Amino acid sequence: MNHNLIHFNTTDWSEISETRYAGETGTAYWRTLQWGDLRVRTVDYSAGYKADHWCKKGHILFCLEGELFTELQSGETFLLKKGMSYQVSDDASVHRSYTSTGAKLFIVDGGFLKAENIKTERGIWM
Repeated sequence: MNHNLIHFNTTDWSEISETRYAGETGTAYWRTLQWGDLRVRTVDYSAGYKADHWCKKGHILFCLEGELFTELQSGETFLLKKGMSYQVSDDASVHRSYTSTGAKLFIVDGGFLKAENIKTERGIWM
């Protein structure tokens, strides 16, 4: 029996306990599920939220509501609106996020986003 499998299940996110994280400004509210190093969560950012740190972790992030700006340490800034996503590998682009209006996100991250685990479009390992 493989104990690393995630068997089919549904999630009512309103039943997952919420954890509060203060940003440099504003607040983030996480509802998190964890299977080994795989983390799946919804995150609600309050209006005026700005991350209190630069992040090197990889994420697959989908914007469910609102607008989110993501700033790269290189100086570029990207705007996500409802229905948009971004994808980034661990250590690929140091980033932090902020929102003036608030945003709700669905985020997946884990070891599969390490550079050695990423396959390019041509099927070649990076």
